[in-house]
Amino acid sequence: MTANGRVITGYSMPKYAVIGENGYGTVAALARGVSVNMDIETADDNNFYADNVLAESASGLFTGGTLTLTVDGLKDTARKDIQGLPDASSVTITEGGTATVSVYVYDDRQTVPYCGVGFVVRYMEEGVTSYVPVVLTKVQFNVDSIEATTQGEDIDWQTTELSAKIFRDDTTNHSWRKIGAAQTTEAKAVAVISALLANS
Repeated sequence: MTANGRVITGYSMPKYAVIGENGYGTVAALARGVSVNMDIETADDNNFYADNVLAESASGLFTGGTLTLTVDGLKDTARKDIQGLPDASSVTITEGGTATVSVYVYDDRQTVPYCGVGFVVRYMEEGVTSYVPVVLTKVQFNVDSIEATTQGEDIDWQTTELSAKIFRDDTTNHSWRKIGAAQTTEAKAVAVISALLANS
């Protein structure tokens, strides 16, 4: 007997591409994925009553939402891209020899861009693993906070939580989410994400 559904067993490979004047830029790794959550907002249902009963109903359409991505930690390039930071300045230090260190400054020059975001959701069905590519076509990240705890006797593995607003995009039909067919490997699912962000 064939199963009627499949169960989620993992999440991985969050990717992003900054949206510019000519569409999506280069698809790049955001970080290593830990968890993902989407809080979706819809308009109220539009109901029509006739003969004293509910006769027709138009379901509420997507109006926005919030994406929460928990990752291991952002590297400098990803942070600069998704938070629209100006090019790095530098400071010179003399500890252990003279060196120049890059510094990213949060100031009035920061312009947070819109991005496309994709990730892979892993499923299992009757013992068979599959990988589903998911793309959100237009999001805007909030500035990430910093929360860290000092190490005690053991390492306390700490993560970074990123939040972003989800928008409908600027295409004719104002899409906001795309889900590809299940793939047999994670690499194929990532290739679908790259293709969707390149062609959207």
